[in-house]
Amino acid sequence: MGFFGNYDTPGRGVLKTPHEKRPFFKFWEVYFRHMWHLMGLNLLYFLFTAPLIAALMGVSFTGDMKWLLLVVISGIMGPATAAMTRVVRNYSQERPTFMLHDFRKAFKLNLKQGLIMGYIDSIAIVSFIIGVPMYSKMAQENSIMYVPYVICLSCMLVFFMMHFYIYQMMCSTTLTMKQILRNSLFLVSIGLKKTIYTLLASLFVIAFNYILLILPSTIALAMTLLMFFPYTFLTFVACFNCYPVIRKYVIQPYYDKTGEKNPEDKDIDPEEVLFEDKAAEEEAMPVQKKSRPKTIK
Repeated sequence: MGFFGNYDTPGRGVLKTPHEKRPFFKFWEVYFRHMWHLMGLNLLYFLFTAPLIAALMGVSFTGDMKWLLLVVISGIMGPATAAMTRVVRNYSQERPTFMLHDFRKAFKLNLKQGLIMGYIDSIAIVSFIIGVPMYSKMAQENSIMYVPYVICLSCMLVFFMMHFYIYQMMCSTTLTMKQILRNSLFLVSIGLKKTIYTLLASLFVIAFNYILLILPSTIALAMTLLMFFPYTFLTFVACFNCYPVIRKYVIQPYYDKTGEKNPEDKDIDPEEVLFEDKAAEEEAMPVQKKSRPKTIK
């Protein structure tokens, strides 16, 4: 038995990825490695959301002006979210990233689809805000109305989970908006395990920030956290968990069909690999008991 382990045991030799770790530990390692950049990106994204938050909180806007502002900002949020997602995805996948340059570039490239998705989100959110309380009240008076109430809640939950994939596909593929929405719906169930993990983490962070916002004593802390933390953290969780699903079921099949090489595979070019892992080809070596050395008495 060596000091660092038993080297007679068959298995991996020198890893091609020496920092390979369990996903949970790898997540935090990668996140903390890019934490300051993610906080800066969160602040940049917060600047897009600040007018929307102010309007929703009723900060001295007239009725018509408030709704006009909501319409304009809700559209702008789409391209901004796509741009933020592109940068966070690069961080989560350990790709070289220049935050401001990549954000600006992704904003322009995804402007059209981002605007469309921004308005789709606005319509859906307003519909759920009106529909859920309405069906809930109707269900209290007539039990049969629990059916549309449950359907409305289910649609809201599925639509929320689709966003783990929508903006990532928007900034990673050339699919149409219709294809993105359809694939997102399928990927929610195909990658159900990762989707559920991401959902639970998202609900926890959202609930935590909401509690801080509604308590007068912690509202200052909540606004500070909104500036530097939740947007990019939630996006990082979604990218870390769900981008591998997109890569496996959306991106890679395209390259397999066309016969082209996936650019994401350039980091593991077989001609550039220094060490090859042949753990499966190794044979077990019998471990012999070491005899005690003879000594002269």
